[in-house]
Amino acid sequence: MEKKAKVITWTSVSVVLVLALFLFFKFGFVYSEGVNEGDINYFQKEGFIFKTYEGKMIQTGLKSKPSQGAVQSNEFKFSVDDERVAEQLMEISNTNVKLHWHRYLGTLPWRGNSQFIVDSIYSAPKAQH
Repeated sequence: MEKKAKVITWTSVSVVLVLALFLFFKFGFVYSEGVNEGDINYFQKEGFIFKTYEGKMIQTGLKSKPSQGAVQSNEFKFSVDDERVAEQLMEISNTNVKLHWHRYLGTLPWRGNSQFIVDSIYSAPKAQH
């Protein structure tokens, strides 16, 4: 009976460790980080239970195919979990801005709807009051 108890204990510990590692890599590990620049299309606070800050940036660029020189539009959807950064973005909506972000492999309801979490603003125009 002792051997069976040891096997059950080690199996349980192994399952808990694997689950903990999975949860860490899925929701806590920063997979990538970078900077995007573009025009803030919208930025708002939304949600039923967890109120999160969500935004969309339009990034313009030149498209090389199929027609050279054609302007393309890329959308960058992001979330913000820092109240201070969110307040700054609320003041500069519909303007060009450069944002620093972290990308996680999974989303959490209290962190936002996007894998991309903006943590700081690199450059933006001064807000007009």
